[in-house]
Amino acid sequence: MEPELEPVALTPQKQDNAWKHCEIYKYGDRLQMRCLYCRKMFKGGGITRVKEHLAGIKGQGVICDQVPEDVRLFLQQCIESTVRRQRKRRHSNSAEPSPSAMPGLPPCEAEPMMMVVQSDGNNGFTSPGGSADVVAQSEGQSGGGGRTKQRPYRRKKAAIFENGGGSNNNLIGSDMDNNLVPVAISSVKNILPAGSRDRENAVHMAVGRFLFGIGADFDAVSSANLQPMIDAIASGGYGVSAPTHGDLRGWVLKSCVEETMNEVEECKAMWKRTGCSVLVEELSSDHKGLRVLNFLVYCPEKIVFLKSVDASEILSCPDKLFELLRDVVEEVGSTHVVQVITKYEDHYAAAGKKLMGEYGSLYWVPCAAHCVDNMLEEFGKIGWISETMERAQAVTRFIYNRSDVLNMMWKFTCGNDILQPLFSASATGFATLARMGELRSSLHTMVTSPEWNECVHLKEASGLAMTATIDDEAFWKAVTLVNDLVGPLLRVLKIACSEKRPGMGYVYAALYRAKEAIKRDLVNKEDYMVYWRIIDQWWEQQQHVHLYAASFFLNPKFFYTASEELRSEISQSLIYCIESLVPDHDTQDKISKELNSYKNAVGVFGRNLAIRARDTMLPAEWWSTYGESCLNLSRLAIRILSQTCSSSVGCRRNLIPVEQIYQSKNSIEQKRLSDLVFVQYNMHLKQLESESGDETLDPLSHSRMDVLKEWVSRDEACVEENGSSDWKSLESVKRTLVPMIDETDNLGSGFDDPEIFKVEKEVRDGDEGFYTNTSEEKAFT
Repeated sequence: MEPELEPVALTPQKQDNAWKHCEIYKYGDRLQMRCLYCRKMFKGGGITRVKEHLAGIKGQGVICDQVPEDVRLFLQQCIESTVRRQRKRRHSNSAEPSPSAMPGLPPCEAEPMMMVVQSDGNNGFTSPGGSADVVAQSEGQSGGGGRTKQRPYRRKKAAIFENGGGSNNNLIGSDMDNNLVPVAISSVKNILPAGSRDRENAVHMAVGRFLFGIGADFDAVSSANLQPMIDAIASGGYGVSAPTHGDLRGWVLKSCVEETMNEVEECKAMWKRTGCSVLVEELSSDHKGLRVLNFLVYCPEKIVFLKSVDASEILSCPDKLFELLRDVVEEVGSTHVVQVITKYEDHYAAAGKKLMGEYGSLYWVPCAAHCVDNMLEEFGKIGWISETMERAQAVTRFIYNRSDVLNMMWKFTCGNDILQPLFSASATGFATLARMGELRSSLHTMVTSPEWNECVHLKEASGLAMTATIDDEAFWKAVTLVNDLVGPLLRVLKIACSEKRPGMGYVYAALYRAKEAIKRDLVNKEDYMVYWRIIDQWWEQQQHVHLYAASFFLNPKFFYTASEELRSEISQSLIYCIESLVPDHDTQDKISKELNSYKNAVGVFGRNLAIRARDTMLPAEWWSTYGESCLNLSRLAIRILSQTCSSSVGCRRNLIPVEQIYQSKNSIEQKRLSDLVFVQYNMHLKQLESESGDETLDPLSHSRMDVLKEWVSRDEACVEENGSSDWKSLESVKRTLVPMIDETDNLGSGFDDPEIFKVEKEVRDGDEGFYTNTSEEKAFT
């Protein structure tokens, strides 16, 4: 790489999907891009040139021959969508007004305008399925590069039904050039005349009736597949038939299974390059004590679901559990697996230790997310924290069970909710308390407003109690201290569960910062040791896992700012990882020699470009970019730093009914249901990848009740008869999006407190049960 090139971080302003598939560098006053797959450097042409390179657009420069097929197809669709929008924009400026609804058809099913586009042999874009509602016709019949000109065209309904349900050949007609190909519309809004809100409402009502009729969860509308389904129906036109029961159970499911299996196969190349983690998720069912294990595979590019197994008779026997884990490792590839992550229970520990004995090149790792969640649960049992939580819960139970009070709260908080559901009840409680602290001034303004003084619920005992709580300075002082103590631990949890970046390189530093914050806020050792002991006792589960300390060592963002004492301490963990993950002795020796270059920042590691990139690049990307002079160490670093720390995929509830597989007594149907779950679960994971992370769903949704029960359960004073719980009176508010925060940005630099991790040793060597009475400790006055 040229020394003048300076890497540039991807900013939120860069919205084009192609930015995710290239590296950005600054060269003087210009930006240059490098393809992530074939490493070609683009010195001009902007992101459009890169996108055409990846999408394989002929005639627009060199085509990338190493880009994954799913990425190529996705970018082709993005380009196609852009072309359609440009044509539609030109059409709206020159075409005739939109036609009115056809007589005899429902308003939402009136015939749309159509355009026809002349086929271009250089781009080859065709709509999925080949149907269209919008077509464009080019000037002349020669196909020579003339400017596209649009004209209106109305589909003839009679011709549709006379010729067998409306094939595209019949819709376009024989008078059109054979080189004209249909282009699919991008959404239902494209075919609705401007200002036709009633028509869109009719579509929404139809969708609502369908979902309500089958008993679907409200969250179904957040599916990434909903809008493409609506687009496909709109492209099919009026009268398009729905798939039959046999279609869904037959060729449709078969096609989806094949698509999903191909996606899983494509991931295997990435498993070989970056290593992967096998995630074991345990589910319990009320169906005759059924216990199911779901097996997933994590790598930075994608998480995939492999299979589920009825483990009701396996979990009680460590030997059988070991055999099951061994079979999964073999299926994934033992040379690819860096770690197997499970819950921390005795049978998992016994099977995990046998697994490490069988395969010396992988680790069994207890789930870090569950470990941190147990810390939060213990914090919640401490007397003054528990009392603060109960007072806060009384406030939310009062507000969220009275529709008029909830409307008033939304008005004063600008649509913000107090409730902040996460993946467990303990994490939800502390996140909600933190949110309440942020909304303190808004809540205080509400209870001192004329609207509150006129509220019919003000004189209720719970209403008076809520007012007193919000006006109580001591309560808010306690809330602030709880948030100061627990906020850093919540950050550890979010990093461990992160869907956006591997957490392995950050958890050790985040835990350090959590203990550091507790010490800073409480000052006296007698006070902060109460909380440190809880953290150390639960983190004891992870002490055999050298990956966390090794990843801290290999993360340049933290390593070069750590004290010599801490470096010396964690270097032992790196040595253990080298011996475990690299079985070849010659390679081990090469890594040992290359370590000195990294530790002393010699060569490329000491260049200003590499130094600046420590804080701007992901650690695995940093090693991929600057570690070529230490190739063996770089490969090891990428394998370690590319892993997750949690068997929990994100912080959202999984609604896939896996247990349905084992409720069937027929072997054929059980296999069909197993394939259905395989498709459903992988679609669910793909949905998590595409989501922005902003939580916009209603916190009162049934799917969140398992973690919000204590915060929204109806209080004794709530009376339904007076209309206070009428959901129909809730006002429609635009919820304010909580901005996404990169939890790793605030970890800072400087790790020079030797006491923080020395206490861990004291805990391991001391009384194992000394922390169990922490709920009685006096920690806040």
